[in-house]
Amino acid sequence: MDLDIDGNAALVSASSSGLGKASAKALAREGADVLINGRDEARLEAAREEVEAVATGDVVAQAGDITDPAVCEALVETAVAEFGGLDHLVTSAGGPPSGPFLETDDRDWQAAFDLLVMSVVRLARAAEPHLRAGDGGTIVTITSRSVKEAIDSLVLSNAVRMSVIGLEKTLSTEFAPEIRANAVLPGAHETSRIEDLMAQAIDRGEHADMAEARAAWSEGVPLERIGDPMELGNTVAFLSSPASGYINGAAIPIDGGSTGSNL
Repeated sequence: MDLDIDGNAALVSASSSGLGKASAKALAREGADVLINGRDEARLEAAREEVEAVATGDVVAQAGDITDPAVCEALVETAVAEFGGLDHLVTSAGGPPSGPFLETDDRDWQAAFDLLVMSVVRLARAAEPHLRAGDGGTIVTITSRSVKEAIDSLVLSNAVRMSVIGLEKTLSTEFAPEIRANAVLPGAHETSRIEDLMAQAIDRGEHADMAEARAAWSEGVPLERIGDPMELGNTVAFLSSPASGYINGAAIPIDGGSTGSNL
């Protein structure tokens, strides 16, 4: 399918790896100019080369920590300066640490809020006038299936990511009709984040090894596997395109059917 976003400009935060990188690749493959971002400059450069390999437009990499308000503003400013405008914002962020409630202190809660919520707030605020000036701006927030169904040992993700959904739903009305806002709710995908969570679970004695941890993550998924990041990236590109023009304010699970919630 031609998504008709050739020549558009997109900013994808936290896109040097994982689902953010997959989203950047999907957008770049469809012809969009893409700005990618990450904290680790070496990893970011490797990601830039990977995205460029499938791109037909321009790919720009800018390092920075999205918990810093100045970085969020600078990312938008750079995208507009490099591409002449901004049509699509995709917000991604690394996940907060796993662990039970009683082992989570105030600093953990504040850090999770700054990472998961305030980065979206600041990016959306800075991007809004540029998205509104274009011909059909979009915002896609990458959150987690934990907003539908709490996941054991992920109290920070379970609680804090709910704020992002409330924000996304609000923006879908306040920014309409010029800008559409949607969210994707990934389940387990083949990313370094999932590998880290598996390793943490092994350290806590919940699993004997990675094979057992992987089997546990796949258990209960009707498709009997965890996801390929590009499966989510393709959905992000679709939601950023005119092909999804009447989808607004939605929160779409991308989880192989594993979420038990009806809504």
